[in-house]
Amino acid sequence: MPMIIVVFGEFSTILIERKFSVGASSETILLWMFGGGNVLINATWEETRVEIINDSEAYLIWLSILAAIQFVASVLFVDIFNYTALKQITRIRVRYFQAIVRQEMAWYDNTNDNNFASRLTDDIDKIRDGMSEKVGMFLLLMLTFLICIIISLVYGWKLSLVILACLPVLIVCNFFVLKFQSALTAKELDAYSNAGAVAEEVLSSIRTVVAFGGEEKEAERYAKRLKPAQKAGRRKGAFSGLGEGLLRMFSYSINSLAFWYGVTLILEDRGKEVKEYTPAILMIVFFGILVGSENMAKAGPFLEAFATARASAYSIFKIIDRESAIDPMSGNGKVINTGMKGDVDFQGVSFHYPSRPDVPTLRNLNISVGAGQTIALVGHSGCGKSTILQLLQRFYDPNEGKVCVDGYDIRLLNTSWLRSNIAVVGQEPVLFATSVKENIRCGKPDATQKEIENAAKSSGVHDFIISLPDGYDTQVGELGAQMSGGQKQRIAIARALIQNPKILLLDEATSALDSQTEKLVQDTLERASKGRTTIIVTHRLSSIRKADRIVLMDRGIVLEDGSHFDLMKLQGKYYNLVRADSLQNAQADNVATEKEEDEKKKKRDSKGRELMKFDNHVHFEENTLKASSDDGKEEKINSFRVFVRILKMTKAEWCYLFLGAISAGIIGMSYTAFAILLGDIYGALSIEDPEEVQAETNILCIAFLIVGIITATSCFLQNFMFNTTGVNLTTRLRSRAFRSIMKQEMAWFDQDVNSVGALTARLSGDAANVRSAVGPPIGGIIQAITTLVVGISVAMVYSWKLALVCMCFVPLVLGSVIFEAKFMTTSFMAEKKAIEEATKIATEALLNIRTVASLRQEGSMVSRYSKEIQKVERSVKRKLMFRGSVFSIGQSAPMFAYAVALYYGGVLVANEGVAYENLIKVSDSLLYAAMMLGQSLAFVPSLTAAFLAAHRLFQMMDRKPIIQSPKDINDNKRQEYESTVSFASVEFSYPTRSEVPVLQGLDLKVLSGKTVALVGPSGCGKSTCVQLLQRFYDPDNGRIFLNSEEISSEIGIPDLRGKIGIVSQEPVFFDKTIAENIAYGDNARDVPLAEVIEAAKSANIHSFISSLPLGYDTNLGSKGTQLSGGQKQRIAIARALVRNPKILLLDEATSALDAESEQIVQQALDLAKSGRTCLIIAHRLSTIQNADIICVIQQGKVTEQGTHEELLARGGFYSLLYNTQPIN
Repeated sequence: MPMIIVVFGEFSTILIERKFSVGASSETILLWMFGGGNVLINATWEETRVEIINDSEAYLIWLSILAAIQFVASVLFVDIFNYTALKQITRIRVRYFQAIVRQEMAWYDNTNDNNFASRLTDDIDKIRDGMSEKVGMFLLLMLTFLICIIISLVYGWKLSLVILACLPVLIVCNFFVLKFQSALTAKELDAYSNAGAVAEEVLSSIRTVVAFGGEEKEAERYAKRLKPAQKAGRRKGAFSGLGEGLLRMFSYSINSLAFWYGVTLILEDRGKEVKEYTPAILMIVFFGILVGSENMAKAGPFLEAFATARASAYSIFKIIDRESAIDPMSGNGKVINTGMKGDVDFQGVSFHYPSRPDVPTLRNLNISVGAGQTIALVGHSGCGKSTILQLLQRFYDPNEGKVCVDGYDIRLLNTSWLRSNIAVVGQEPVLFATSVKENIRCGKPDATQKEIENAAKSSGVHDFIISLPDGYDTQVGELGAQMSGGQKQRIAIARALIQNPKILLLDEATSALDSQTEKLVQDTLERASKGRTTIIVTHRLSSIRKADRIVLMDRGIVLEDGSHFDLMKLQGKYYNLVRADSLQNAQADNVATEKEEDEKKKKRDSKGRELMKFDNHVHFEENTLKASSDDGKEEKINSFRVFVRILKMTKAEWCYLFLGAISAGIIGMSYTAFAILLGDIYGALSIEDPEEVQAETNILCIAFLIVGIITATSCFLQNFMFNTTGVNLTTRLRSRAFRSIMKQEMAWFDQDVNSVGALTARLSGDAANVRSAVGPPIGGIIQAITTLVVGISVAMVYSWKLALVCMCFVPLVLGSVIFEAKFMTTSFMAEKKAIEEATKIATEALLNIRTVASLRQEGSMVSRYSKEIQKVERSVKRKLMFRGSVFSIGQSAPMFAYAVALYYGGVLVANEGVAYENLIKVSDSLLYAAMMLGQSLAFVPSLTAAFLAAHRLFQMMDRKPIIQSPKDINDNKRQEYESTVSFASVEFSYPTRSEVPVLQGLDLKVLSGKTVALVGPSGCGKSTCVQLLQRFYDPDNGRIFLNSEEISSEIGIPDLRGKIGIVSQEPVFFDKTIAENIAYGDNARDVPLAEVIEAAKSANIHSFISSLPLGYDTNLGSKGTQLSGGQKQRIAIARALVRNPKILLLDEATSALDAESEQIVQQALDLAKSGRTCLIIAHRLSTIQNADIICVIQQGKVTEQGTHEELLARGGFYSLLYNTQPIN
């Protein structure tokens, strides 16, 4: 560019001076090199005409060479910077994810920013935006600015210094604008991150949200979190407009000053022999300063992008640089070369969770477990049992005392090695979204297929697995959604057994199993315990009688310690717990003698193995639906329609858009105004009378100032109006898309493409991208179009021939724009798809970080994530190969066009006597139009991404859920005081396994106010009945009635679900207070605190809550991970009770409670069931003996039904289940 300025300065001076027939023309250097710029003295018009053509040819040659150089240089710098940015972003993504998974659990408990999916996509994309070609472009602008200033100083230092005196003011103003922009960007990103955390929490718990009708409340919570981002975004737009306005004002001010002072210097030198200032020097200095200041003005958007990237990078690198207090991926720490024996010793351990420092969990605890010994921990929910297991795995470090293994403080041992010797089977097993085989292999990465099958056989799940269509290669779905609770737990046991650990931790390991399966798996676990240290946490006291020692805990201390026989003899608290745990049925109370039990054992075991066969036919309690062909098709995108719809969504901001568009149009016209004023300046220099020259110059300089003020004001309005519209649109889109997502049926969420990670990435990334459709990029395009239209109009007035020649190059620039748009479309779609796959892996790992840590899968997850990110890199890299060429065409075409235009203009000046000032007006008008089109190339990627993102969001927002409320509902017909539930010939199979029927003609009737219990082996379809009743899914055939009304055609979904309260096996909570979580049971109203407390008392959780420092205002944190299983389940019961439902669904509602709490809660549930229709799913048959009807489900049908006594008398399947129930 500086070379072009010099060449143009020489060419302009020659044309001006050749107009004078008297005197000598100035010497030139660059034009002379190609046969132009020859000095003429008192030449004739014919001599002048020939030399003008020579000058024009020399100018054409120079600019063609410079255009070619610029093309090559642009290709190189764009491709190099993009490639470098891509490599760095790949490394940053992997290092950021790696940094997250290696943090200690206390960090997860305390962090307020859980929206890691957004950080991995949206924030890192912003870093990339600030590192890619924009860095090269910014450097180009700054280098051009610097070189232009230097050239200006060399050619005319006086004029240059006067102009540059304004520069410090500009720099100071720019500094403060940039500082405010950075601060506001940080606030905006934090607010979006907080909103993203809400979305991630809600979508990962969507079943709980819709079951309790919390969609509207969650939508409001999400919208509330977006408000601070909206406010910060508006303010940032104002500062952005202010900064660009100041730059424009500065640019036009120096133009005015430059011409006024420059013309004054030229007029002073007119009579001198040695002229210090000539028109050539004025043009070089003027254009040097002009181009330099223009380049600095163009730097504004790039500085904004860098500020955004910097703010995003701060939060990313803060985590990358953070050293984990307990780093599972560190090589530090001792590894016992002789291997671990398994001695465990808790010495004076006191502990409280970091997020609840005022609530002691363990108090001076002392427990020793010898190698190979089996010890059971029992006690009330929340007494610290599960905390012991977490400390032993070194999820946390004790506040006082120490935990030792084989005599070594575990803080001195290598964390990964320690956990490799410990296997855990938890109360709520987590499976990863991969195959059954790979889930089991998590316990031992190098396991063979035979070892995997042996482990599955040991856990009693092998027969079930091989009955699946794909056997061990069957995908389990997100969080194991395709499996029932029992199936998940047995796979988790197989995963633990294959590890062959020295220490085995069983935290309610059989709580999700039916009684017969539990018996078999319990035998397996007892065999697995031989020769290794085993610590059992359980509420089923019948399963731990054979433990070497039983430790009874209360409020973080040991109350009793000894064998079952010793503690029973002591007749203390354990004795009372055992008595409470005894079966209430008299038949069960008559405990057989040891000899009789031994005689029955073989018979029961053989019956149990027979029972296991029933478990191999029905497999899926939850649905995972792959994308249907309709959903999977990518619709052809009509950008115009998408844009029109975006405009409709911004109807409230149409006045903003109108003012922004008008302002952008004025800015576009200012370029043509500049060209006209510049031409008139040239014309003024060709006037012979000095006084007339000065007068004309004064008028033109004032005109420059006026245009500058108008342009600066327009810049501010354009940026502020478009930014405000963009921010509002983003907020509106996020809110509406979030609402739309929550309306979808469960099968939609079960699709792989709609995983939590994918949806949160769409909410954050796509909504942010759509902002460009009505943001600054659209302003740039309006400027380009306006400049083109006005420029062509002006050009046709002054010289239609020259205008037509110039217009020949417009299609070239437009073609490059269109080509890049199509190119970016395919590139964007491929990258988005690949990023979503990687985000799914990251989200899954972070949502289940405890399981990942326990299984030492941090490295594996990072490796899987890295592989997906490498795919992203390869996909983007292929597309980037052409980005530089496309960009360079757009940049070089205007320069070549300008070369041809001025060459042909010179010919017209020579042959047709066209005024030189008109040549400048025409060529500059069209040059600026072409340049603006070229610069709009920089906006094409953003605009393309915006339309694609909008299309994806609109697809999601337009999707009508398959399960909807019927349109015509007769509310007057409804029987409000009845709640009879009927299943009539219901057939159902999950779409992913349509060949595997779950329910096969199920007929079931639950009379109003009656209690019906569903029993049967794991996976027989019990939970499916519950989900169908809630209309999470609709049956394939048959019908479900509430009273006489079919729920799918005669009852609205909110009305239906409003009548149902549910307590599930694995309760889910939100990042809210305990009071808010309980009140969540009834989202149709504001539940008074008194009702919340009453519900908590009924669920036997009030005393625990009251003991907390903040009581009911205690925040549960993410998913309530700091509560014990029993505490969570009792809060879930309180949540269901506050709903006061007509139908109560209890899916293993008391499975996680100790015997004493279970008895109390069971009484509360019995009271709650009074007057309500109740459907119970239970494996513990002692809890359902009082049910009005007990239904046995096998192979998707009701095979037996009756009262407890009737079914026992029949001696059928229920009797078999009952007789194998563990009895104290």
